[in-house]
Amino acid sequence: MKQFTFAEKIFNASAGTIVFAKPDIILSHDNTSSIFKTFCNMGGQKVSDPGQMLVVLDHNAPPADAKLATQYQDIRNIVKQQGINKFYDSGKGICHQIMSYHAEPGMLIVGSDSHTSTAGAFNAFAAGIDRTESAGIWKRGETWFRVPESIKIAITGQLQEGVSAKDLALWIIGMIGSDGANYMSIEYHGDGVKSLNISDRMTIANLASEMGAKNAVFPADQVLSEFFRKDIKGVWADPGAKYFKEISLSLNEIFPVVAAPHNVDNIKSVHEVSGTVVNEGLIGTCTNGRIEDLRVAAHILKGKTIREGFQLSIIPASREIFLQAIEEGIISTLLQSGANVLTPSCGPCLGTGQGIPANGHTVISTANRNFPGRMGNKEASIYLASPATVAMSALNGVITDPREKAGNEKFPYSQAQSKTSEIRAGETRKSGNVWNYSDVDNLNTDQMFAGKHTYNVLSTDPDAILPLLFADFDPSFSRSVTKGDILIAGDNFGCGSSREHPSVGLAHAGIKAVIVKSVNRIFYRSSINQGLALIVHKEAVESYNQGDNVDLSFEKGEIIIGEHKFSFEPLPDKLKQIIDKKGLVNYMKSI
Repeated sequence: MKQFTFAEKIFNASAGTIVFAKPDIILSHDNTSSIFKTFCNMGGQKVSDPGQMLVVLDHNAPPADAKLATQYQDIRNIVKQQGINKFYDSGKGICHQIMSYHAEPGMLIVGSDSHTSTAGAFNAFAAGIDRTESAGIWKRGETWFRVPESIKIAITGQLQEGVSAKDLALWIIGMIGSDGANYMSIEYHGDGVKSLNISDRMTIANLASEMGAKNAVFPADQVLSEFFRKDIKGVWADPGAKYFKEISLSLNEIFPVVAAPHNVDNIKSVHEVSGTVVNEGLIGTCTNGRIEDLRVAAHILKGKTIREGFQLSIIPASREIFLQAIEEGIISTLLQSGANVLTPSCGPCLGTGQGIPANGHTVISTANRNFPGRMGNKEASIYLASPATVAMSALNGVITDPREKAGNEKFPYSQAQSKTSEIRAGETRKSGNVWNYSDVDNLNTDQMFAGKHTYNVLSTDPDAILPLLFADFDPSFSRSVTKGDILIAGDNFGCGSSREHPSVGLAHAGIKAVIVKSVNRIFYRSSINQGLALIVHKEAVESYNQGDNVDLSFEKGEIIIGEHKFSFEPLPDKLKQIIDKKGLVNYMKSI
């Protein structure tokens, strides 16, 4: 009898199988108005099941200009007209924290945000999707899933004083790489799990997205029962389940680490970078804005004053947490230390709200991404760290180990540095009809379409997207791209945010195909949903030399590069139908 992993049990199918399923919850946030427009373009009028919907206004809360404020009012109107009851207005909290009010063990949850994986802390299967796919679920109530292979991470022991779940999550990313779990389901096992509270688990599950994973999940154990204040039964893997990879970790051996600029897998021990001057700090966001995180910061800052000239912003993850922090005296402590406390929102994390760093400034943040431009300014550098490390660094103005006696540790996993680059003005990577980014790994959605534009330019407006496409990475792209061009890139293409603007823009530009060594899971889905052909073929990419002629045949499943010919597998029939219809919108209109 076959033994199933958690993911296989959720979908009742073996890894690799394409299945259609109805999610229990479909999450959206400030992108709801864009999703609604796509839904209408699909011929939708009334959503299939209003009870599936969870809508939270958080990314621009409160809105900073009239256009954003009008979008917020449009969303309020949509919610009312469609009979959506699970709605949280501006200031109520960040969507992944709000999800803690609704997620339950064994649920299937999707959301138009890559960090939807956070809900895996509640023994749910939770994965990010894009806006177009969300609109499809609004219309039909279901979507397609490829059942993922699984990675088992067994943990023992207990985290030491001064070491947090954020350190553990970054440690794992540094160990396996930012694409080390692409399209995988991560399961956390072992005796060490019981030492991690729900806040810890939410932090770890949140960062599954930065490993490329489809989801991460924790068991329905006594810790979760205590959170729900009742005995709960969830879903869990069979003892004899087969895994793609198994990893063992001792929590006792973990020490404070950071993700150094400009990649989340550029992991170093805090001791290695100790003394690095930092100008600004951020404690909060969906990763580390819970009451436990604020307590840690207040404990360190109590009775002290942050370094003169240092800007420290604190963002509680929800209004409930904000009120609890007021009642416990935490907010007073933080304000007295010189910190700024902002309303619950995502703003500084992606660069759409208060807290955008200055040119040349170095930020130390508890957020989850540190790509160039992630916080709204590509001239700034970002370190990712735990709340304790950020608070200690704020006091001294330099990166500081939160433990009283820091050792001389170096992060033990020697990761080859991810290859990233910025194409300077005047350069071009185009030769003939080929854009050559084959030497660039981790080409992320922030570089393709900066987060600061996300809510000023809707994903349903491709003409407005095109001039901004790759603007901070390769300024020549939008000026020179033509219909029929082919784009070649390295590993982990399309990592980062789930925003679909890049795939919309590339499809609108008439890109014939994107050929990559490997691709981020959400971007792969997004490319299909926009009718953009994306082919994963490492050997083909590695064979390309600048100036080579490139051609391909989808009918024959062939890529021709110079004198070399490579074969690729065609898409499954159901997905090919979406490509043939030039995207999910047209496909949904036809059924």
